Amino acid sequence: MVEIAPLAAGDRAEWDVLARGYKAFYEDPQPDEVYDRLWSRLMGGDAIYGLGARLDGRLVGMSHYMFHANAWMADVCYLQDLFTAPEARGRGVAGALIHAVADAARTRGCAKYYWLTKQDNERARRLYDKVARFKGFLRYDFPL
Repeated sequence: MVEIAPLAAGDRAEWDVLARGYKAFYEDPQPDEVYDRLWSRLMGGDAIYGLGARLDGRLVGMSHYMFHANAWMADVCYLQDLFTAPEARGRGVAGALIHAVADAARTRGCAKYYWLTKQDNERARRLYDKVARFKGFLRYDFPL
């Protein structure tokens, strides 16, 4: 059974493996100081939140999420990162994390909960198509 809980200080080493795996999957490796900064923010718990998923006591999945204002409705929840260790895929980890973030969004009174993924992330999209609705939007990034 998948156990979901907020990330805690003792999770750092296992989280680091997952976070680096996530960034490698998206071909976006980061220097060590970026992981250190994110971990500090996650442990601060004031703007970015993290959940960990455990199977047999081992951290095998993680999610990072945040709440933000919306011009047309109450605050919304954005699931920024979701990653499951390759050996744990297909065991309900990602779905459990998605639902746990949904619970946090409901508790906060959010009007909407959303996330992004790459178009070719077919395995993840099969799950997403079961639990959420694709509304046809495309994302553009403007360089700053």
